[in-house]
Amino acid sequence: MARWPWFERKFEFNFPPAKFPDLLERWRGTPARIEERVRGLTRDVLVRRLGETWSIQENIGHLLAEATLPEQRLAQILAGEATLVAADVSNRRTHHASFNDREIGELLAAFRKRRMGLVARFEAVNESDWGKSGLHPRLNQPMRIVDLLYFDCEHDDYHLARIAELIRTFSTLPL
Repeated sequence: MARWPWFERKFEFNFPPAKFPDLLERWRGTPARIEERVRGLTRDVLVRRLGETWSIQENIGHLLAEATLPEQRLAQILAGEATLVAADVSNRRTHHASFNDREIGELLAAFRKRRMGLVARFEAVNESDWGKSGLHPRLNQPMRIVDLLYFDCEHDDYHLARIAELIRTFSTLPL
């Protein structure tokens, strides 16, 4: 299945700030969606790679490793900074974290705990701030707080789709 690479994607942030609660609920649901997808998978499937691509556990770990980015960007927007911090496009944290060496339950629990902490931070944002923005460095366009949630929901879905693709592939390949 051909995939649309993450760094080639463009985004249009043209919805109202009032979409914030809907997006926050979508973002809050990612841990449960991941847990549902991986329930019952063997360790061999969870840590298996296709070539140089990340395993299922590494995809989950990537979401955990990158959890600081929306938090940093939220703080920057609320502080009135003009330009947001750039993502590490080399994914150094993910590549060096040895996520395949961890137990899936521990990884899922860490992701859930981290995400729920971030959800609480976003829940504390005043409605009047949902439309505040800073410049996203890669996209070279303003990103509001509501857009930050949308962007991260899309990033979650990108990795959930990859996990689903790996599950489908491994169900047809011998272990």
